[in-house]
Parts: sequence; structure tokens; C-alpha cells
Amino acid sequence: MKLRVYNTLTRSIEKFEPFDPPLVRMYVCGPTVYDETHIGHARTWIAFDAIRRYLEVRGFTVLHVQNITDIDDKIINRANEEGRDWKEIADTYTKSYLGYLSKLGVRPHVHPRVTEHIGDIIEFIEKLIQKGFAYVSNGSVYFDVTRYPNYGELSKRYEKSSWRQEEDVLQEKRNPFDFALWKKHKPGEPSWESPWGPGRPGWHIECSVMSTKYLGPRIDIHGGGQDLIFPHHENERAQSEAALGVRPWVKYWMHTGMLTVSGVKMSKSLKNIVPLKDALAEHDPGTLRTWVLSAHYRTQLDFDEQSLNQAKRNKTRILNVMKELSSLSKKAEPVHGMNREDVELLNQALSLHKRFHDAMSEDFNTSRALAVVMEAASFFYKHVESKPLEPLVLLLERFFRTADYVYGFSVGEMVEGERELLTVREQSLIEALIEVRKELRSRKEYQLADMIRSKLQELGIRLVDKGLETKYVIE
Repeated sequence: MKLRVYNTLTRSIEKFEPFDPPLVRMYVCGPTVYDETHIGHARTWIAFDAIRRYLEVRGFTVLHVQNITDIDDKIINRANEEGRDWKEIADTYTKSYLGYLSKLGVRPHVHPRVTEHIGDIIEFIEKLIQKGFAYVSNGSVYFDVTRYPNYGELSKRYEKSSWRQEEDVLQEKRNPFDFALWKKHKPGEPSWESPWGPGRPGWHIECSVMSTKYLGPRIDIHGGGQDLIFPHHENERAQSEAALGVRPWVKYWMHTGMLTVSGVKMSKSLKNIVPLKDALAEHDPGTLRTWVLSAHYRTQLDFDEQSLNQAKRNKTRILNVMKELSSLSKKAEPVHGMNREDVELLNQALSLHKRFHDAMSEDFNTSRALAVVMEAASFFYKHVESKPLEPLVLLLERFFRTADYVYGFSVGEMVEGERELLTVREQSLIEALIEVRKELRSRKEYQLADMIRSKLQELGIRLVDKGLETKYVIE
């Protein structure tokens, strides 16, 4: 089964063939740590984490690097506004960002910080100057876009009038659209010594330097949000291919779609930014991951209560199936023969595996794959729960474990021991309430019976009626 991915550079679906299989080198642009991480950031990081996980399912070894921009104009401006040290700002938001990633189950192998790689950045800039792609001007260093003939290919912006200019330093540049690799020191700003005088790195150079240091001169996947295609990724591509002498520097450019809030583009000007800490206060990590991955990574995703509640219902149903399969797999007995109907069910279970991988193999289509997972849950309740044949139980258990590894439905859930402890502590009371409710139902006093169900649901205890019997699930 071949993997195919969409490449932003070529605007087409391509066969996935990393430079050095089975190794996959993946670099994802991380945050500028001047403010709280928001749900739009989380969408990108969860999407690429799922891509990494699925590649691992397929037998690849992925080295995942995600940077932290801890020196930038935005950090300096925030520090000045609040009368705090810039490093305190960067450290505060770096700590919260790493905490959120951990909660979401997103674990890059390396989190390089810009300020810990200043020497590497200076060396990289010196190489660009030596090769004639960069020049020094009044203590700053700029990349000369006219020396790189492929500029604009990634973003498809060939008209220079559409390029962002740095207005405050136009007089220092050879061309209005050249971009800064090193910014000369300004009073009150942090700086480091360099061959061109004190200053600090420009924004784009950091990713080229840190990706090269940890992943080498070629990257298989470079990811980020669509808003980074220009100028950030366009500039990265130009300076990297110029300095390293390789083309392509990145084999597959991949970008996540935009995020809206109740149908409206999320932006600070509209004051509708959703901080990740607020989203996590309302929704558990597994629900957020399920919500993010219910949409294809390249499509627009809307943050609204209806879709989040649906994601929670889906996640809960899947976890319940997994719990029941785990229990059944311990009890299921070996099968020595199967009738025609059982064989047909076995083939349907195998088909679920194939269709899941077909969806994920076509540009990591988590939306279509999730539909298969939900179908598998229905298949379990319809055909397996009442007649748990060992082959079906084991096949479905493997299916859901694979899906859970990719999606992270169980991220943030209590471990099994904690669930059992909670069940023991509340078992007598829950079972007593179930008996009372059973009596109420027999008397057709459904309003009171439903009230008991609702109150238990609020406490995270879900009742499941099957005929006259009732089971409960701790959520």
C-alpha cells in the first residue's frame, strides 16, 4: 500500500519516498513564545503528531524536531509593554507551551531554542556571505533575493510587489525585498556579538540553522500552518538551498489549513483568539485531538461547541469499545471452526483494517479514517459484543489500538488502575442507584429514571441500557 502526500511546492499529490528510508526527517515550525499558545497552534501540532504516529505505524523511524523562537520583535515588544525582562517573557511562555504539548500527547524529539544556537546561526550566515548570497549593511546582514533564481516557487508569488518589505531599513538594502539574516543592535534590545557587530538573528534564519543541525542538509517533511508559506518558508527555502548547495532542501512541504471560531476567522483584531488553556479547561486532551483529526489537515477547521461535543461522543464511544474488547480478549476462547456467517464477519473486520490504511495512506486523511473507526465501533456492538469470537475480538482489538495510537483518543485518560480504584469506591452507591432506576422504569416513572441517568452522567458515570439490564461506564 503506497503512501501519497500533498506537496505544497508542486501543488500536487506525490508518492511518499523519503531520502533515506526507513528514516523520515521531519521539521515543524514551533511557536514564538511571547503569548499564550492558542487552539490554532494546537491544530498544527496535533496534525503533524498524527502524521508522525502513522508513519511509525507504517514502519518508518521519524525524527521530529519542533523549534522554539525565544527571541523576536514580538517578545521584545511584549517585554517593553509589561516592563519585564525579555527572557522572563520567553521562559514563561516556553514553559506553558511545553506543558500543553505534554497534555496533548505531542512529543517532538528535539525542541531547539534560538538563543541556544546563536553561534550556529552566525556560522550559517557567514557561509551565505562567502557564497555571495548575503551582504553586510550598516551592521545588519541581508539575503539578496536576486541571487536566488527560484525565489517565489513555494508560495507562487512571483511579483515583487506582493512581497513584504521591512520599511524601517529600506535604506540599508540593495533591493527592497531582501530580508534580514542578522539585525544590528538597537538600544534597549538584547544582543550577541558577531563579526558584523552586536545584534540578533532575523526570524527566518533560525529554522534553516536548527533543522540542519539536527536533521542534516536535507529534510523529508517540513510542516507548519498555511500562514507560514510566505514569507517564512519561502525565505527558509531560499537561504537553505543557497547555503547548503542542495535542491530540493525539503522533499515535501506540508501545511495545515486555517482555523475559524464559529465560522469566523480567528484573529487578534476580532478578539476571538481561543487560548489553548481555555480549550483544555473545557475539553479533555483526547476530545481535542479527536476534534482536530476529524478534519483533513489541509482543510479549514471550525472551533464550535457542536463539533467539539460530537468529537467527545465519538471519543467516548471508541474508548468504551476498547475497554470492552480488552475485557473480552481475556475471556475469549480459541475457535476450532467457523461457519459461513462467521467467516464473512471476519472478512468484514479485515476490510475495516484495509479501509483505515487506505484513507491514511492518501495524504493522511484522518477524517475519512475516523469514519472507518466509527464504523468499526458499530460493527463491534452489532456483531461481536454478543458473540465474541476470538479471531474477531483480536482483530478489532488490534484495529482500535492502531487507531488510538494515531489519534490519541486515550490521551489524558486515567490509567486502568485508576479507573478500577474509582469503580471500587463508588460501586455500591452506583449499583444501588441503578436498582432504584430499574424499579422506576418498571413502574414507567421515566422522568425520575432519566433524572438519575442525567445526574450520574454529570459525575462522569454513563449508564448503558441493554434490555432490562444496565451497565455503567466511568468516563
